[in-house]
Amino acid sequence: MKITHPVRRVAVIGAGPSGLAAVKYLFAENHFDRIDVFEQRSSVGGVWNYSPSTSKNGLSTAVPHLNPHEPVEKPIWRTIDQNEVKREATFISPLYDRLETNIPKELMRYSDQAWPADAQLFPKHATVKQYLEDYAEDIKSHIQFETQVLDVKLQDAALSTWNITTRDLQTGMDTIGTYDAVVVASGHFNVPYVPDITGIKDWDAFYPGAISHSKFYDSPEQFEGKKVVVVGSSASGLDIGAQINEYSKGSLIVSQRSESLMAAPSTDGKIICPEIVEFLPPVTYDRGIRFADGRIEEHVAAVVFCTGYFYSYPFLSSLSPPAVTHGWRTMNVYQQLFYIEHPTLVFPVLSQRVIPFAMAENHAAVFSRVWSARLTLPSKDEMKAWEIAEIEAKGDGKQFHLLPYPMDADYLNFLYHWAARATPRPGLSKNGQGKLGTWWGERERWMRALFPDIRRAFVQRGNERSEIKTLAELGFVFEEWKEQEKL
Repeated sequence: MKITHPVRRVAVIGAGPSGLAAVKYLFAENHFDRIDVFEQRSSVGGVWNYSPSTSKNGLSTAVPHLNPHEPVEKPIWRTIDQNEVKREATFISPLYDRLETNIPKELMRYSDQAWPADAQLFPKHATVKQYLEDYAEDIKSHIQFETQVLDVKLQDAALSTWNITTRDLQTGMDTIGTYDAVVVASGHFNVPYVPDITGIKDWDAFYPGAISHSKFYDSPEQFEGKKVVVVGSSASGLDIGAQINEYSKGSLIVSQRSESLMAAPSTDGKIICPEIVEFLPPVTYDRGIRFADGRIEEHVAAVVFCTGYFYSYPFLSSLSPPAVTHGWRTMNVYQQLFYIEHPTLVFPVLSQRVIPFAMAENHAAVFSRVWSARLTLPSKDEMKAWEIAEIEAKGDGKQFHLLPYPMDADYLNFLYHWAARATPRPGLSKNGQGKLGTWWGERERWMRALFPDIRRAFVQRGNERSEIKTLAELGFVFEEWKEQEKL
């Protein structure tokens, strides 16, 4: 399938990691007349723009929270000068004060930009933010900051062109522009999910503020002397739980359906329980919770849900067929990327359990080549058949976008080779082949397979971990492993 209308004007929604990669690869094609980037924040980095605790004070989500179809998020205004005249638009980020990446820096990188040598092996969030600032330096002039996308609507179905309504957050002025293609790089860590558990609504009303979501977590000191339950065994759940456990009253209680591969040894002093099945009536129990194994815990002062986020695109509400229904995945997509009905709309880095910076590059390498007419897509019927096959294999929910190792490595290299098959064009780099992304060889796969072990070893170093800059300092040496494999 060819894109029937020449793509000359491209809009990129978001200047986070995937949006920045998109711009780099679009420019590398030396084909598009106009590339506009709309970023609602005042700087690049997306969720890597840390929201301090003062921004989160008093904020929460509905309990339960089951609706992915929230309106466009409103900014929180922060004054940035002593006279309190200048202000900037900020948006709540799920980052928290002590967050470090759960991916070693040798994997969590763009193909053409190394990390600073003095960055710790698992960088702190401020280091990641600066890394993205450096990466964006040569394209910042194309980014319209504090500009929020309100609506993306099909302008011409035959041409697959789009009308985009944006708002200048400083002036309140709305503008409509027409584009031939759109990159939705707005991320999927905006709309939190809090499950509907028996009694949770009444419990929340009786103990207001006791139930929260990890999006609004910043530091563990607020839980000092309190009995706390953390729900979820994701990377954030493990990290937040470990922090709270240093301050909470007694051992932290962790509620999880299954153990995470990233989990530390069970000697870390936590009480592991199955899922919560009931928030017990306040008239009968004192802050009581029942778990699936029958265990009851009372006097619970706080419950922190680290239960993830919905996929949500409020500016795509008119899209038909829709991109979001139940919110557990993005609908009507081919190869985790192209909107099937109109492939001039793409959703990079939908996948989870992946290395996002590398995936952002390889997605961008593919869709930029499709839009510059150097690659073609299968027919709509074939693309839909791919999605149906994925649903049959993985289901129509969360599993659809999960690519745990080695699936992520195989998919990353699949994208790399897909982009490399593009028709060469004179004037492009690499003898007309153009800018390519990340390809994982044996060393990268070795790191990817071992990084849960690497992360555990890193965390167990305690306060010394800030001095650890390389894998070798933790005892992980690829060459030694390679020699062992030969024996």
